[in-house]
Amino acid sequence: MNIFSRLCKTLVVLIFLGAGSAHAQTGNDALYQSLGGKTGISTFVNSFVAIVLEDARINKAFKDTDTERLASLLTEQFCELSGGPCKYSGRSMTEAHHDMQVTNAHFNALAEDLQVAMEKHEVPSSVQNKLIAKLAPMQRSIVSK
Repeated sequence: MNIFSRLCKTLVVLIFLGAGSAHAQTGNDALYQSLGGKTGISTFVNSFVAIVLEDARINKAFKDTDTERLASLLTEQFCELSGGPCKYSGRSMTEAHHDMQVTNAHFNALAEDLQVAMEKHEVPSSVQNKLIAKLAPMQRSIVSK
């Protein structure tokens, strides 16, 4: 899938599913299991962080970031959002991104990098879309510019 197609797919998911609640828990861990549990999530998150650090569109925002901590927090967050047993221990999205001047283009670049990482680890598109649907509502708390 080329970058344009992947970006279009991301935007469609963000637009149509952005009205949902990122923190809604259904008690169902099917998405968590489909992502490979905590080990599977951690594996693609580590790739995701590496991809972000190489992405000239957004890597400047992460230059002073403790990337091991970032990967750990993202793993917790994705695990919790997907119905797994983890508890996210980080700051709220508003607090974490305060004063970062995040634009929609930055947010979309990050979403695209996440899809690349999941594809690299052969996460099925339908499973990717379900995770992105859980993450999409965070855009309102992250984008400030």
